[in-house]
Amino acid sequence: EIVHITGFVTLVGSLIVLDLRLLGLSQALPVRALAHHVLPWSVGALLLIVPTGLLMFIAHAGDMIGNTAFITKMTLLCCAAINAAVFHAGVFRSAAAWDSSVAVPAAARLHALISLLIWVGVLACGRLLAYV
Repeated sequence: EIVHITGFVTLVGSLIVLDLRLLGLSQALPVRALAHHVLPWSVGALLLIVPTGLLMFIAHAGDMIGNTAFITKMTLLCCAAINAAVFHAGVFRSAAAWDSSVAVPAAARLHALISLLIWVGVLACGRLLAYV
């Protein structure tokens, strides 16, 4: 469980840094350069999270299947994956045009805001698993 939590902290921490940059903080940092540094940490964290999450699920599958917090967490994780895929396939492809500018496109800011909200929900649901 501690490896799963460590992975989540690493993943969410790296994503928060990028999301906050897209929302206007640390404007001196080019978006693509920041993404180049934090996204490998996100991928590494996923390599920890997925197998440990599967092992924890297998150990408690009977309890998790009907658990509202678990179902909500998994739904939010799917939403996070979709949001990231749409962001990277869409607005991020043109990041070179607005990489260092102060004006990040509204679509990128929207994806960042959605990402932050989703990850807060994922973390809350993960914590609630012990109580629901």
